[in-house]
Amino acid sequence: MIQTLRIATLAGERGLAETPAPLPLDELVPGNGPWEVEIGFGKGRHLLRRSQEEPDRRFLGVELASEYWGMFVERARKRRLADWIALRGDALSLIAAVLPHGFASAVHVYFPDPWPKSRHQKRRLFDPETVDLVLSLLSPGGHLLFATDFLEYGTVVQEILETYPGLRVTRRDRPWDEGPRTNYEAKYLLEGRPILRLEAALDPGAAPLHPRGARGVVVAVPSPPAPLPQAGEG
Repeated sequence: MIQTLRIATLAGERGLAETPAPLPLDELVPGNGPWEVEIGFGKGRHLLRRSQEEPDRRFLGVELASEYWGMFVERARKRRLADWIALRGDALSLIAAVLPHGFASAVHVYFPDPWPKSRHQKRRLFDPETVDLVLSLLSPGGHLLFATDFLEYGTVVQEILETYPGLRVTRRDRPWDEGPRTNYEAKYLLEGRPILRLEAALDPGAAPLHPRGARGVVVAVPSPPAPLPQAGEG
């Protein structure tokens, strides 16, 4: 079932038709604090903790599953947290059409669906033709934080990021300093399952497209105007 876009804050909810694009983030959550984005926040463990512990920052979460989105919104309102926006919808569509670019100091992506079957891999969040959308959210010097237990997919993501011009990528060899950031991560740590974690920083002036993705961009070149008929011609 296709879910319509919903935008929630402490003050209430609205639909896409009620909100201009790109989203007026500073109107929705006033303040001067830097923005961070979490794509696919699930039950909101990381987003809730950060929102509660760091009120001097502002947080925007994107989640496709209505149940999880609603769970986070309810919990954030019960705690009277005010520094967040929760969007329900497809992340790539929202980035392309709704979210402003270059506004986030950090983008978090933890345990995204790896779509392991080859016929489904075009749905992955990280692909040479879509990674530029994810990275377009970052301001110069911004950071991308990523984790997955699907090591094959993680290796692919690492290769995509390492070949993106102006992006410095580090593979983290230990858990996050503050502990698990998602319920999945807490479970997998108890099970002893290996987890691949990446940290990447975007240099100022980084290229807007991954080199492999750029090859797929079709630029329409207008045809030259037809010559005007000469005197005496039909």
